[in-house]
Amino acid sequence: MHVLVLAGGLSAERDVSLRSGRRVAEALRGERPDWEVGLTDVDASLLARLAEHRPDCIIPLLHGAAGEDGALRDVLQSLGIPFVGSTAASSRLAFDKPVAAQLVRDAGLLTPEGVAMPQSTFRELGAAGVLAAVVDRIGLPMVVKPAKGGSALGASIVHNAADLPAAMVGAFAYGDVVLMEQFIAGTEIAVGIFERDDDIVALPAVEIVPPGELYDYAARYTAGTTEFFCPARLTEEQERAAQAMALNVHVLLGLRDWSRTDLIIDAGGRPWFLEVNVAPGMTETSLVPQALSAADVRLGEVMAELAEAAVSRSGR
Repeated sequence: MHVLVLAGGLSAERDVSLRSGRRVAEALRGERPDWEVGLTDVDASLLARLAEHRPDCIIPLLHGAAGEDGALRDVLQSLGIPFVGSTAASSRLAFDKPVAAQLVRDAGLLTPEGVAMPQSTFRELGAAGVLAAVVDRIGLPMVVKPAKGGSALGASIVHNAADLPAAMVGAFAYGDVVLMEQFIAGTEIAVGIFERDDDIVALPAVEIVPPGELYDYAARYTAGTTEFFCPARLTEEQERAAQAMALNVHVLLGLRDWSRTDLIIDAGGRPWFLEVNVAPGMTETSLVPQALSAADVRLGEVMAELAEAAVSRSGR
């Protein structure tokens, strides 16, 4: 079988994507030495290369825009090439944090109260008045982050109203819409989901202890800066509740094959939904590979199964 891993692209998360792609390609080659496993960047020559040497399956590992907003997946669906992961429509739902949070909230699951605000609103109504109204509604501290995107790029925690304008500028550097969200204190965890053998499996929760208050880009991808515990230091009941929430989110948003849900466990042991990723990072410091290792499951084994499932459901 010919499997092509797509990585790179032009988003701010390009470097992380390249590292994820290399790791998955290497794991697949080790797991299926008889397969042809390729790794390629995404650029203007991609479609011509796909036409010349059409793969049996594609594994998109682009992070951020294009890779997770459904656009690339729309192209692959139009070309009729099987691919691992969620459809274009469900990817768009998951990638838009305010939309995903509202769907989760409507289903009765806990998620922080938030306000999504486009940059145009600040220009039309005045930043000072808008920010004052949001602070009155949500309170401080609050989390400020781009409404779309990953790796905590442009995200910050604001404790003082005087620091809010600078936080907004930082978030708007990565998108035209910013999400201002209630800050939930607690233990930050991530739960990976995989579909295997007609079942949906929740991996062990990974607990994240960053060096500072925020699990930011540097803390995520600089080895040795963040402490991880897998399984997380949770009670059995808390672990089950977190896994149940991740499973519910996966099904609720119509996701497929795999996902990773980021959560906070509050002082009362309750899980709060933060966001979900349809193309989780697969680098040496990423969370899903750690959870796979704790579950004694090989990365190459799972990715090979997902590739085979993608080809099978296409009817080829």
